[in-house]
Amino acid sequence: MRARNITVGIMLLLGLVIAMVPENTTKPYKLTADQLLRAVNTGTHMIHPDYLAEWLINKDPSIQLVDVRSPDDFEKYHLPNAINIPLADILNPDYQVIWDQGVKFNVLYSNGSTDSNEAWMILRQLGYQNLGVLMGGLNYWTEVIMNPEEPPVTSPNDEIAKYEFRKGASQALGGGAATTKTATTDTEIKKPKIVPRKAKKAPQGGC
Repeated sequence: MRARNITVGIMLLLGLVIAMVPENTTKPYKLTADQLLRAVNTGTHMIHPDYLAEWLINKDPSIQLVDVRSPDDFEKYHLPNAINIPLADILNPDYQVIWDQGVKFNVLYSNGSTDSNEAWMILRQLGYQNLGVLMGGLNYWTEVIMNPEEPPVTSPNDEIAKYEFRKGASQALGGGAATTKTATTDTEIKKPKIVPRKAKKAPQGGC
């Protein structure tokens, strides 16, 4: 019953997202409602905090953090070098250059996953690519990276290595000096694939 309620909630959110996207600005390669639902259910657009911590520590120039919370929340705390584009303003034409590009991969985040997920769905419905969502938002980031729980000494080596990485990442990203080792996770940490921006066709015909 709970899974059914979650699915119904996602479908209602998809309906609201599709309804609020301006028809005259959509692009031919936008996702369909089925594709959006499949992406949300599989979580392929989610970025685990371990991955993001690795990219931030390595100062990966292809990553752009986008905080979709309110300006007040952003001023109180935000991730390093993030820019603030509140959810209510993501359709502002001033920000089109942030979304419509093929140079950086935008990682959207909020306190949890709801607002950033909604922003992702709206932007993907408009046809913008190079987008991901920080899994669990700042709440999960704080739990996993900034305040990692030390595993029992009897834990497998990969769990201990993961904790050591997170502890080092917490010190490094919190302003302290730390040496961090490469994270050991179930999946190899890979750079996000950036889709190059398609060049506009030159007008046809002569004078």
